[in-house]
Amino acid sequence: MSTPVRALALEQLRERTSEKWREYPADVLPLFVAETDFPLAPAITRALERAVRTGDTGYVASRTPLAAAYAEFAERRFGWAPDPARMRSTADVSMGIVEILRRVTSPGERVIVMPPVYPPFYELVEEAGAVVERVPLCDTGTAWEIDLDGIRSALEDGARAILLCSPHNPTGTVHSAASLAALAELATAHDAAVVSDEIHAPLAQPDAGFTPFLAVSDAAREIGYAVVSASKAFNLAGLKCALMATASDGPTRVVKSLPIEVEWRTGQFGMLAAVAAFSEESDEWLDGLLATLDENRRLVADLLAEHLPDARYRMPDAGYLAWIDLTGLGWGANPSKRILREAKVALHFGPAFGAEGAGHVRLNFGTSPEIIAEAIARIGALQAREPHDA
Repeated sequence: MSTPVRALALEQLRERTSEKWREYPADVLPLFVAETDFPLAPAITRALERAVRTGDTGYVASRTPLAAAYAEFAERRFGWAPDPARMRSTADVSMGIVEILRRVTSPGERVIVMPPVYPPFYELVEEAGAVVERVPLCDTGTAWEIDLDGIRSALEDGARAILLCSPHNPTGTVHSAASLAALAELATAHDAAVVSDEIHAPLAQPDAGFTPFLAVSDAAREIGYAVVSASKAFNLAGLKCALMATASDGPTRVVKSLPIEVEWRTGQFGMLAAVAAFSEESDEWLDGLLATLDENRRLVADLLAEHLPDARYRMPDAGYLAWIDLTGLGWGANPSKRILREAKVALHFGPAFGAEGAGHVRLNFGTSPEIIAEAIARIGALQAREPHDA
């Protein structure tokens, strides 16, 4: 059994200068942006220390071990063996999405997104010159599922691409291999591309059954692109490194046709850190992190039941983000505003994820149990002071 990875103490975290710890005053507990509060995996620390010691801070090389490192990681963790020759790196997942969408759509064409979804998706589609086509996920009452009928209708009406979030942010859903295969068949039938953001894939819980999109079927390989990164699992977002992966000749040609500047935007430190993260040496740390996040997702459920019994929360299958429905409390479409103002807890605004996020908040539980407990107790105290609002 892996040893859980424990978060740093609050006083250490407040020494950080990243967005999470500088956006709000010190009396606010920041559980909004997707950064985690854990120490780096030891292999990453060693790789970065070595680079600083030797002054290895120049341009990223035209040949690096990154793609091979990811291919080996994917085979160990997901049972998928992608071809390193069919990958290219760039600065981050968002940049990879935009560059691919620019080449698989024409200006004004529609790209399907599945809200509630990571807010930048809407902006990335527009940055690529396309138009957002919303096909919300279906809430079955026990799970979130891809609306395949809605996807079919949008494709029949002319949508040209699908932007998939897998695992899904903010719900933490791991889409089934069967639903992904059906999505690929629909895309193939309508000559549409699927761009799969798999940044949260390393954080899928062991029993969740995560399958990379490019591994689900021949159809997926023919029309699919995956954009992957170590940044969410290993807290490396500021170092700027992601990979665009393909699995057949057509998509590979598209990615290979991107200007060299797209690849040169990869951060040197990001590449070095990602290679260390994807190495077998970091597997034990990642297993420990998953054990910690499993404890924390269950803790959130227990604390909500105690302090906010009218809240609705479904434990995520992947990641460290809790999607919480607070509509039963009567705190309006954007309850995070009141929570920030009165409870001094910063959560991500539900409406930013789409109209389906009204009355919701997203809480980052990639931190210590103590911080999670304090945050939810503070929020619960608002309801306790005004029980008539519940």
